[in-house]
Amino acid sequence: MDKSPVLRSMETLLEDDMEARTATPQDLSHVFEHLAARMSQDYATVGETEGKAKEHLLMDLKEGRGHALVEKDETLAVITWHENDDVAYTSFAADEEFFSAKTVRFCKRHIRKIQQLCGNIPIRSVSRNRPDVERWFAVIGFNKIAQSENGATFELPASRA
Repeated sequence: MDKSPVLRSMETLLEDDMEARTATPQDLSHVFEHLAARMSQDYATVGETEGKAKEHLLMDLKEGRGHALVEKDETLAVITWHENDDVAYTSFAADEEFFSAKTVRFCKRHIRKIQQLCGNIPIRSVSRNRPDVERWFAVIGFNKIAQSENGATFELPASRA
């Protein structure tokens, strides 16, 4: 069923409350103080501790490759990236409030901005096996390119922008 123009307009206003800005170490600390349990589980599934995950994110931040995803002055998530072999790999941390339809729609637009910053190369993300995660990646535009017992690798194809 199509949404009414009023409903679409209200969703856009809600999405406009979100913004991305250059992330700071303080943003990262804030997110890890409120880290969603699902993020801890994701890190453990791939054999990483929260401390190690935070270190990896911090290294990308120090290179200027990280954004804080903010809603109403509250940092909900940090996404970072690094390039290797003509692919940009993302790392991510978020609190539980971040996981909603509205933020997925925001990320759909924002990941394209990150892709532009990287020269429009493919973007890859690895996540734990969960049906909701696969659906979110699909909505954002990613394709599943690999599957293992513990997780899946998703790729946003190179942009022709």
